[in-house]
Amino acid sequence: MSSYRHGRKSGDTCSRRRCRRRRIAGFTLVELVIAMAILMVIAMLAIGQFSDYVERSKVATAKADIVAISHDIERYRIIHGALPGSLAGVGRAGYLDPWERPYHYQDLTGKGAKGKARKDKRLNPLNSDFDLFSAGKDGVFKTQVDNKDSLDDVIRARDGAFIDLAEKF
Repeated sequence: MSSYRHGRKSGDTCSRRRCRRRRIAGFTLVELVIAMAILMVIAMLAIGQFSDYVERSKVATAKADIVAISHDIERYRIIHGALPGSLAGVGRAGYLDPWERPYHYQDLTGKGAKGKARKDKRLNPLNSDFDLFSAGKDGVFKTQVDNKDSLDDVIRARDGAFIDLAEKF
């Protein structure tokens, strides 16, 4: 009789179960490296999109804050007949923007205050009543809003008719 058992010689060292395990043991190193590379590319794209989303949401929050603070200032003006000297007058002392820095406020109705006003590229004041803005992501601002340091600022201009990024003004 032949020494074959299930198509193998009886002296063969590979049993049926072990041979099957060897065939389905797992991924090769090349397959794992390719899979990791694909996952890293997807992760980098997702992180970029997520950080853009976070920044857009911070700008939207700053815009909403500026609208709310402007309403508080206008309410103060109606009640007291003048603008507050600082944001503390409307209960917003120490109020922080989404980048964890204070909002900037300047009353422009007083004597000599027009010189402290923020200006557009033609050096015209942005507002005639008061300036209110966030210094934006970098926290740096200049008097002229078209300066590269001020383009990320969230500004109030045209006496409240425009509230958005300075780069869009």
